[in-house]
Amino acid sequence: MTRMLIIGPPGSGKGTQAERVSTRLGVVAISTGDIFRANVKGETPLGLEAKQYIDNGDFVPDSVTNKMVRDRLKQDDALHGFLLDGYPRTTAQVDELDDILAAGEQQLDVVLQLTADDDELVRRLLGRAKETGRSDDNETVIRHRLDLYHDQTEPVVARYAERGILTQVDGIGDVDEVTDRVMTAISAATSA
Repeated sequence: MTRMLIIGPPGSGKGTQAERVSTRLGVVAISTGDIFRANVKGETPLGLEAKQYIDNGDFVPDSVTNKMVRDRLKQDDALHGFLLDGYPRTTAQVDELDDILAAGEQQLDVVLQLTADDDELVRRLLGRAKETGRSDDNETVIRHRLDLYHDQTEPVVARYAERGILTQVDGIGDVDEVTDRVMTAISAATSA
């Protein structure tokens, strides 16, 4: 059973690696971004609220995100392990996740951070925007999202590093090579 987070800047390959890792470990991948996009596409009240923030490159407010994650982690497929992708992004969300896990007498096993150079991330995200037509991927919004990541999410990374459960992996390179590095790092972290 593995309970873990994958953290990294926008465009670092979190979604791709989350899918691969969850398959290999046999745990559900829970992506807040995917849940938000599904709600936006379905034009649900949550989706309409989230869209305003997403289109500006801002984080969806903690109050909305925390409720969604709390509800999602109570579902049966997450009871025996999970991989969270895109949450927590702020130290307040770390506190909320700690409360959620403590209520179920659980804790995180590992926090995996994918690292990458900002200029490489901008190049990747602009390429993805051309392929997928995502409205939230233009250079101004991308750089804003990277600034938010550095300002708000790096303190999250620091907190998990203090707890001794942070593992960093270079997210640049061939997808299979990155996956191999990730799986090696997870194995080392969870067997320590």
